[in-house]
Amino acid sequence: MSRRPIYYNPAAANERCELPSTEGLDQFHRSLPNYAQTPLVPLPDLASEIGVRAVFVKDESNRFGLPSFKGLGASWGCYRAIATQLNLPPTVSLEEMSLKAKEASITLVAATEGNHGRAVAFMARLLGINAQIFVPQSMNEDTRGVIAGEGARVVIVQGDYDQAVQEAWETCKRPSGALLVQDTAFDGYEEVPAWIVEGYATMMGEIEDQLTQMNLSSTLMITPVGVGSCAHAAARYCKSRGKPHSVVAVEPDSAPSLLSSLSAGKLVSVRTSSTIMDGMNCGTVSTTAWADLHRLVDACATVSCYESHCAVQYLNSHLVPAGPCGGASLAALRRLAAEKESGLLTKDSVVVLLSTEGKRAYSVPLDVSVDDAVSLAQTLTQINSSNPTLSLTDGVGESQIADYITAWFAHRNIEHHRVEPVAGRPSVVGILRGSGGGKSLMFNGHTDTVSLSSYEREPLSGSLGVRNDRDVVLGRGSLDMKGGLAAALAAMSATKASGRVPRGDVIVAAVSDEEDASQGTQDVLARGWMADGAIVAEPTMGAIVTAHKGFLWIEVDILGVAAHGSNPAEGVDAILHAGHFLRSLEKYQTRLPVDDTLGQATLHCGVIKGGEEPSSYPGKCTITIEFRTVPSQSEQSVLRELNEMLSSISQENPHFQYAPPRITLSRPTQKLATDHPLVQKTVDCATVVLGHRPEVQSVPFWCDAALLSEAGIPAIVLGPAGAGLHSKEEWVEVKSLQQMEKVYAELIRDFAG
Repeated sequence: MSRRPIYYNPAAANERCELPSTEGLDQFHRSLPNYAQTPLVPLPDLASEIGVRAVFVKDESNRFGLPSFKGLGASWGCYRAIATQLNLPPTVSLEEMSLKAKEASITLVAATEGNHGRAVAFMARLLGINAQIFVPQSMNEDTRGVIAGEGARVVIVQGDYDQAVQEAWETCKRPSGALLVQDTAFDGYEEVPAWIVEGYATMMGEIEDQLTQMNLSSTLMITPVGVGSCAHAAARYCKSRGKPHSVVAVEPDSAPSLLSSLSAGKLVSVRTSSTIMDGMNCGTVSTTAWADLHRLVDACATVSCYESHCAVQYLNSHLVPAGPCGGASLAALRRLAAEKESGLLTKDSVVVLLSTEGKRAYSVPLDVSVDDAVSLAQTLTQINSSNPTLSLTDGVGESQIADYITAWFAHRNIEHHRVEPVAGRPSVVGILRGSGGGKSLMFNGHTDTVSLSSYEREPLSGSLGVRNDRDVVLGRGSLDMKGGLAAALAAMSATKASGRVPRGDVIVAAVSDEEDASQGTQDVLARGWMADGAIVAEPTMGAIVTAHKGFLWIEVDILGVAAHGSNPAEGVDAILHAGHFLRSLEKYQTRLPVDDTLGQATLHCGVIKGGEEPSSYPGKCTITIEFRTVPSQSEQSVLRELNEMLSSISQENPHFQYAPPRITLSRPTQKLATDHPLVQKTVDCATVVLGHRPEVQSVPFWCDAALLSEAGIPAIVLGPAGAGLHSKEEWVEVKSLQQMEKVYAELIRDFAG
């Protein structure tokens, strides 16, 4: 697997810094209710496993009764900010500060992903003043609830953490008693964040005292990074001592703000995505922390949600009640241990892990490290992505599977974009940038499935089984079409891991809503994503499909006159009159055009609706017709022919009335010449992998290849074999998945390489 590499800074080994004076800090923290040193827990079996002298975890699951270390920085930041605002002496008591703050109608304001805001609210409650906490819309109800439980007013921002910071800052710029206490520094706001960093010196001092009692000194500290305040404190502490003391920072795969800045050599912001490490889901490093982190951090690594979850389980089993942010440090240690050449771990190392939050509820994540098509198909099948607009049974939509695919791309440092013009119906586009000069290749695969209710067994099992003497992956969507999408993702990952960068871009578009209205592919095209060729990974049983029919849904209203059933003089029966139209339609279908590849166009009446009750003449009968079209047909030609037919009936029968036919849904045909270079290269690549020349054919079903072709992207359909599409049991063949992964990888090398 080719995942985002660890950033190393060898020059940091020789860097040193001076700690700022924190006079009065220790005394202040000791004056707060429930102050006590938090435990430094030894993990001897972990130390033995990775081959170091000792590993300790600083357990910050209970600090002043709060489940996080944040109380240290936030309390000192609030104290210093209020004292400065009201010109109070730096040794003012909490009682006097409370009195003066109430007189001045001070309101403490902060933006948060969780624990910082709760800590600010805690200080406001302790002082008897108001707090206003801004939170991103993605924050769950439980976290909002505990912040509100501290007495704060919670303001939900329609945006991410950075947007919450901006709105909190704008609120405090208006004339009022609002005082921003934020751990994120930015231009014009740097003093308070610096005080918050100072507040964490208490934790560093505790660690030193606790190790000294054991006649030990740490050689390596691993710290989580959100906006960088805790990491800043850890880096300054580690580099302020006379002997070598390394510091490693860790971030979520999906929020690599520090790592991206270190790699760029300058402060940059990143767009974040879903993570269970909520307090670390920050897109911009604090400006006051950046200069020191750039100079002092020895290494920076990112970890997945699944790696953090596994670390949480380990810590919990060793009586350390850590949450996902707390588990991140252990996950980073395991990454370091796997890279022996880092030089940061030796047999004499004494490692301190900062576990920055206590145990809390979160959704258990799936592993994003899986790379092969079979394992990926299993994982994707386990995610419920049933289409919410397809049937009477409510589906959950594509958000969860989009989150997983986004995290999968982030884990590998593959550029990716979330496309979601309709809330809750996201598509994800991943792109492996080529070196230049080659053709771009797009793989298209839909993430939605039909309803789970018709599935006979466990629809989300993703388990391996045997059907028809073949190994298969079972579950709704395994064949249609998570298997094909998995093969495309696996081929992209294998290409990146090979180190042979193709000249052209490789794109994987994981699109929503194909089972209903193909909104996802339309959204992706509307955003401007194009390619020189495309493979739609629908299940074709290994055949190469170059053509399929389009379709039109047309409604025709046959009009009558509503009246009581006992009054035939006034009533006109629309349903009986519809019979004239149906008879003409039956004759018309025999004259539909024939294509040399796709055969004859077809039609059928899918729905007929009319009447209100048996005792009334029906005033209207609506017939919905589906046309399966060939290239010689168009919307205009079909409507024209229907209108001519209806007009002819009306001339023969003066009582026959109708409304103009209307198109409710239209999709184009797909037809690519079999001698097109994309087809020929795909045939050649598939022949190499399969050991025989695959069949090139047309199919009766419609898929998104037509939309791609209509947009100017030559497209074919090629996907794995299996059975059970939309039925009571569905599966995709393991061998076919493995073959498709290899075919796709070969095609990347041949077409885009």
